[in-house]
Amino acid sequence: MRAAAAIVSPAVSVAFIVATAACDQGGPEESTVRYGDCPVSGTRGEFHLSPEMAGALTVKTTLPAPGWWNGTAPQSVRSGYEYCMAANIAHRSGLDRVNVKNAPFPEVVSGRTKDFDLALAQITITPERSKVADFSPPYLSSTLGVLIRDGEKIDENNVRDVRIGVADGTTGEEFVENRLKPAKPVTAFANDPELITALEEGRVDAVVHDTTILLAYPQKQDNRVSLVGQYRTDQGYGALYPKGSPDKDELDRIIRQLIDDGTLAKLSAVYLGAAFGQDPAKIPYLTVDDGS
Repeated sequence: MRAAAAIVSPAVSVAFIVATAACDQGGPEESTVRYGDCPVSGTRGEFHLSPEMAGALTVKTTLPAPGWWNGTAPQSVRSGYEYCMAANIAHRSGLDRVNVKNAPFPEVVSGRTKDFDLALAQITITPERSKVADFSPPYLSSTLGVLIRDGEKIDENNVRDVRIGVADGTTGEEFVENRLKPAKPVTAFANDPELITALEEGRVDAVVHDTTILLAYPQKQDNRVSLVGQYRTDQGYGALYPKGSPDKDELDRIIRQLIDDGTLAKLSAVYLGAAFGQDPAKIPYLTVDDGS
């Protein structure tokens, strides 16, 4: 689930982007086109894309993703940080709608499909993924959180000794396997709801996954889980493009503009701030004793 000047350092927050301007340049422009419940700003049609589908920006993601994509199916999504980010890209490209495609996360980052313009799915930019796909400038910093059931005594000193669950194909899975190296087998789950359910039901004892995703779960009264710490990764989220996309440079320019004019910072405050419910900077940072 980052240009150095465009994101917050890990010590501050994973939730907010450092924008170089506090206000939109020239203010929002009125538009008769609606993109769900998303506010849009900037000049409509300033940029020019060659979209996969005429008149639409086709975006691939993995649902559900509360705060990022508010809805359980493509047709029901009307708001969220990444959905409204896509809406603003569509607006500034003169496109009339956002065409959402739902797919398992490993498929999204596999580089095997090209039936989309960009993917926004809290995708951490890694050298391995960059071999099969192209990435935008990073737009949000990320860490890996540790989620446990309320009342459990799990911390950085004993997390290696418990059953850990991860999301299949994520950097969290790689981190657990290659850095934590737990004593018990790691279980990978196809999606976030299955991962959290396994924790609640006691099939795993701890979950290691993106902090920006896990922060939403302790806020739900029926979850009974706690986020006890986070690992620094020095990585960031980026929009993923099919390898060799002819629109990469133009999409990069739009995303840089959304960072620089403060649009993404505003979306983060509205959608991620509500989903997180707490200051990520106050979550303890954990260390890994790997002998290095």
